[in-house]
Amino acid sequence: MTLTTFVRRAAIAGMALACLAGALPAAAQQPSASAVATAKELLVTKGATTMFDPLIPGMIENTKNTFLPTNPGLFKDFNEVATRLRAELGPKRNEIVEQIARLYAQRFSETEMKEIIAFYKSPTGKKFATEEPLVIDQGLKQAEEWARRMSEEVMTRFRAEMKKKGHDL
Repeated sequence: MTLTTFVRRAAIAGMALACLAGALPAAAQQPSASAVATAKELLVTKGATTMFDPLIPGMIENTKNTFLPTNPGLFKDFNEVATRLRAELGPKRNEIVEQIARLYAQRFSETEMKEIIAFYKSPTGKKFATEEPLVIDQGLKQAEEWARRMSEEVMTRFRAEMKKKGHDL
């Protein structure tokens, strides 16, 4: 996985968390264990838990690659430590899944979540779950390109407007 892909996935996960967290009322009630379990089923069914799979391995790999250029002789040791850390820290991925499940359980009733699960188990829901990450990835790429073009246009227009006022930028 490239750093760009890792960053894009982390950004998507972060945006999803921020949106969910920001939408919660300040004094939200704690959901029942049953509601959290249903929310976890929803996350698994819609394929949402997979977005967290690369996070810990990516962090470990990025950290290893930070040390490697200045310590190339330690390549073997870095790999051993990275392997051990992936095994030790991998289960921590469940912490974020638990937190997000709680957010869903606070926002949706168990009945609503079961209806959503039924949708994701339908042919259309399965297609949506498969295609949505691709649409988001392509959409982010298009948004980056659009932002680059807009930035250039704003710069050109700003210079033109300032030139009308007698300033060369």
